[in-house]
Parts: sequence; structure tokens; C-alpha cells
Amino acid sequence: MNLSQYRNSIDLTPYARPGMITEVEKEEACDQLLKFLLRERGLIAAFNATYEKKRRLVRDSMNVRPPHPVPPEILALQDRLFWAESLERGIIALDSLAFDRYGIALYEGNIIRLGAEAIVNAANKTLLGCRIPGHECVDNVIHSAAGMQMRADCQRIIAALGHEEECGNARITRAYNLPAKYVIHTVGPMVGRQVTEDQRAALRSSYIAALNLAEEMNLHSIAFCCVGTGVFNFPADEAAEIATGAVLGWKLRHEDYDLKVIFDTFRPKDTAIYQNILKMM
Repeated sequence: MNLSQYRNSIDLTPYARPGMITEVEKEEACDQLLKFLLRERGLIAAFNATYEKKRRLVRDSMNVRPPHPVPPEILALQDRLFWAESLERGIIALDSLAFDRYGIALYEGNIIRLGAEAIVNAANKTLLGCRIPGHECVDNVIHSAAGMQMRADCQRIIAALGHEEECGNARITRAYNLPAKYVIHTVGPMVGRQVTEDQRAALRSSYIAALNLAEEMNLHSIAFCCVGTGVFNFPADEAAEIATGAVLGWKLRHEDYDLKVIFDTFRPKDTAIYQNILKMM
């Protein structure tokens, strides 16, 4: 299934940013979100808890929540709170990064801070995000910061597809309350005791599919997380070699298309791996 076959199922127009919010309004928004999320589960909100605990409960409840419809007024509260948090984390502008002659840069930090047009999510086959409350995998972090609309969009894509996503494909949704405009969701291979050639091919396909989708959407910047190297167990050094090779090969085949590519790493050891590879390119 290509983009034209599912884009009518979701809205891909740029998402409007909400207005500013005060600290008092943030706490009120958090309380209302928590009340809504807990009432869905037949629970009562604990309003005597600290703001930090209530905010964690909001995230935990979102993580386990099915993609049911959400009242517009609740989404409006969520958006004001989540966008304020994006601003508080700080947005990393692309002009602050050092791009090489191929238009490739390396950034160590949280991918949800990057102001690229698209960031790439290492999704699971359901596309619905990590369901483990508070888990720190990139799939959970992206869905938790974007908002409940993203899981609903992914559910619509899966419904249009008619089955779970296969390894090596890429699908796009709006990024909602992230600095990026879009999130490209791709499923990397799940590695067992040893990496197979099919798994190497699938990982390479994930990168190429995401790049092709970015071009099809006329995007000019994309940030990749280290797809497949977390709970999917792809060895980090080999995954980085496949990632950089796929990106460089794609860019050489599309020299007339201006697409900046950022490799986002979260751990210093991954940064060192990419630094060693990129300096030889």
C-alpha cells in the first residue's frame, strides 16, 4: 500500500500550534486530562498528588489507551499542555547542526526536540505505539509527546492496510505537538541470536522507504533514530553501517533533490559509532 492509498484516511495538512499557556493553566489542563483518562477506565483522579506524579499518570494512561475518539475540548487541553512542554524542552534548529558535503549531520539527544520536517519513529508492527506505561523506547517517547491523535491516525492506516505493518515499510502521520511537522513510522526487523541477510535487507529498506516517503511529501529534512537497535536487538555498529550506506546511496541517486538527513543518537556509544563512520565518508 502506497501513500495515495491511505492518505485520504488521515489528515496530513500542517497542524496548527496552540497558544501559550501559564503554569496555572498547565496544571489545570493536566488535571482535566487525567480526569478524562481515568474516567475512561472507571477510575478516580488523585488530585492531591504532585503535578509531576499526575503528569506521569497522564502519560501512563495514554500509553495503555486504545485509539478511541477523544472530545475536541480534551484534545485542545492536551495540545496546549504538550506544545508548551515541547517549547520548554527546547527546539533544536537545523542551522545549529554541522552538515557535511552530502547534507548529513549527527545529533546526540532526544529526537522529539529536533525541528526537522520529519522525524522517524522505530515503530512496532501494530504502529500504535509502545503500550508499556512510561517506557523510554523511542516509540513510546514520540507517541507520548505528540498526543493521542497520532495513535488514532496509525489505527486508520492499519485499518486501510488490513493487517499489521511489515518490516521495511514506512508510513507517515502528522507530528501534532512535536517541533517536527511529520512522523514517519517504520518497522525494523526483530533480531534473535544472529542477524540474517533478510533482516539486513529489511533494515536497509526501512531507511530507503522513509527517504522515498519524505521526497514524495516534498520534505527537505528528516531525522532518523537508530532504527532496530533497542528492544529489536539489531547490533548497533552493523545497524549504523547499514543506515549510513542506505542514506548515502539514496542521496547519490537523488542528487537533484535537496534533503538534509540527521542521524539522531541517544547514547554516547552510538554517537561514537556514527562519528567513526561519517568521518570516513
